[in-house]
Amino acid sequence: MNILLGISGSIAAYKSAELASQLVKRGATVTAVMTRDAQEFITPLTLQVLTRRPVVTGLYDEKESWRPGHIQLADEADLILLAPATANTLAKLAHGMADDVLGAIALATKAPFLHAPAMNGKMWLHPATQANVATLKSWGHHFIGPEEGMLACGYEGIGRLWPVDGIVDRALAILAGN
Repeated sequence: MNILLGISGSIAAYKSAELASQLVKRGATVTAVMTRDAQEFITPLTLQVLTRRPVVTGLYDEKESWRPGHIQLADEADLILLAPATANTLAKLAHGMADDVLGAIALATKAPFLHAPAMNGKMWLHPATQANVATLKSWGHHFIGPEEGMLACGYEGIGRLWPVDGIVDRALAILAGN
């Protein structure tokens, strides 16, 4: 089972390391794809060591073949797991933006999506974000969370990344057809 782990720019990006580790332990082949903003919170090297695979950080990373790397990744993915999913990344995906490698893969894949949002509660509840989530859900995308609790910004409320164990379980359930 090939899982493409998309990581966008949220303080919760550090949890993607544990997520990658648990997925690999459960038998998944995990390829991490990081947005530029995600790299401000966690390094590609951390994810490379945990996944034992190169980390994709840009559209032009893969130059070993005539075939564009993002198309190959899109074709090989059994699941696209976006964790954390920021308001910005959800908006880009809902509007078909392909200005980075994650967006290009999203437009080229037929794999199911699981989004694990993490953001300030006001951002999550904003009508624009909710409209983008509704659009993605109408395309068959799955969501887990966000949950309520203390947020990194100091507010308490909805917006926390769902617990890693729950994300792993939901990803594997989607892969199993449940």
